[in-house]
Amino acid sequence: RRAAATGGESRIPLDAETERCALDAGFALDDVPPEGAEVTVRKTANLHTGGTIHDVTDQIHPALVRAAVRAAHALDIPVVGLDLLVPDIGGPDHVIIEANERPGLANHEPQPTAERFIDLLFPQTRFLRHTEAP
Repeated sequence: RRAAATGGESRIPLDAETERCALDAGFALDDVPPEGAEVTVRKTANLHTGGTIHDVTDQIHPALVRAAVRAAHALDIPVVGLDLLVPDIGGPDHVIIEANERPGLANHEPQPTAERFIDLLFPQTRFLRHTEAP
């Protein structure tokens, strides 16, 4: 179901790590958990190992934004994607765990991430796009 919901991009691999996590939760790979049960099947989560993406822009604590901006400036990379571990998106606590100089932009909706990237690369087109009549 996860693969179908994400156009095939998010699939939980059936490997030793998945089996270990399922066993830790008391399940075998061919078991069907009770309805509503949540089972951790990976200790890491990203889109390519069955994770999902959720836009939390409206909920993010201002301290997380400031930390990301400071990190991007310190790295001096024009476009950088930062991965943060946060216990609560509405709180200030965080750890920056990764910086990507070629971040993936395709899965970021509804925020206009790719549009903002184009504005950065071609600032002269921003004015034209925002002043044209629909």
